[in-house]
Amino acid sequence: MQNRTLGKNIGGQLAPQVSALGLGCMGMSDFYSGRDDVESIATIQHALDRGLTLLDTADVYGPHLNETLVGKAIKGRREDAFIATKFGLLRDPNDPSVRGISGRPEYVRQSCEDSLKRLGVETIDLYYQHRVDTSVPIEDTVGAMAELVSAGKVRYLGLSEASGTTLERAHAVHPIAALQSEFSLWTRDPQTNGMLDACRKLGVSLVAYSPLGRGFLTGAFTSPDDFAADDYRRNSPRFQGENFARNLQLVDQVQKMAKAKGCTPAQLALAWVLAQGEDIVAIPGTKQRQRLDENLGALDVQLDANELKAIDAIFPLDAAVGSRYVESMMHMVNV
Repeated sequence: MQNRTLGKNIGGQLAPQVSALGLGCMGMSDFYSGRDDVESIATIQHALDRGLTLLDTADVYGPHLNETLVGKAIKGRREDAFIATKFGLLRDPNDPSVRGISGRPEYVRQSCEDSLKRLGVETIDLYYQHRVDTSVPIEDTVGAMAELVSAGKVRYLGLSEASGTTLERAHAVHPIAALQSEFSLWTRDPQTNGMLDACRKLGVSLVAYSPLGRGFLTGAFTSPDDFAADDYRRNSPRFQGENFARNLQLVDQVQKMAKAKGCTPAQLALAWVLAQGEDIVAIPGTKQRQRLDENLGALDVQLDANELKAIDAIFPLDAAVGSRYVESMMHMVNV
């Protein structure tokens, strides 16, 4: 397994080493169809067997179900796993599509206690604010998170979908180890909106979620009808109508390049993300051992300068058509 350093040394404490590819566990409990707890737990344990250490979850996935699932999977193997979870996104039990945000210090503290119980651990390795609460100064939220570090309940701090400016303000309160953002061939926002520049200025790692474009870059989908009725991608702008058709043309080019390279489209897409810098970690999600092994094969795919240039020609910065979230959620990113 290839490892990468998450962040940089903090206050004399060595920055942690995590697997270059982590495992996004969200889809095991929420948003996608075909959920199977038995296979999901087996997938997490298989990941640990393969040397993958970084497991990514959040209290909002389920809600709450995913942290419990991860907790079951790592029972007796705590030392093998680097657990990242998140707080701050709220869901209305009467309307799961509705989202709220809270960064209030008292909410931070209670959320941590609840996550520790569900995960069955004494310490969370990496604790993210899932989305920035603009009604609460980031200094107050991160101050409460820093108290959790002092109390030994959290080891490292992270933010998700925060702007470069917010990251700098947060980092001034307590060192931030990681900024999580959607980043892939068809979501290259961190390269243009200042996120990646801020990360590199401060020594913060970028953790790329949805590095396979929510599965689209694998080439597995050829029509919006391929998604089950309860799959949230049916409501995502990039997966609808003419947007889907135009984005599919981009994927066709990736498939051709992957075939010439002797790898799968998923492996090519992941190799591209990892090739963007040693300070980037990717967390593709899957709930199947077979797909996990395919993803890990990306670690053996080396892209030279000419190949990277060719990929960039197919997928320039703004190639994807359609926003990555519905309008009500787009205002929660890069804040």
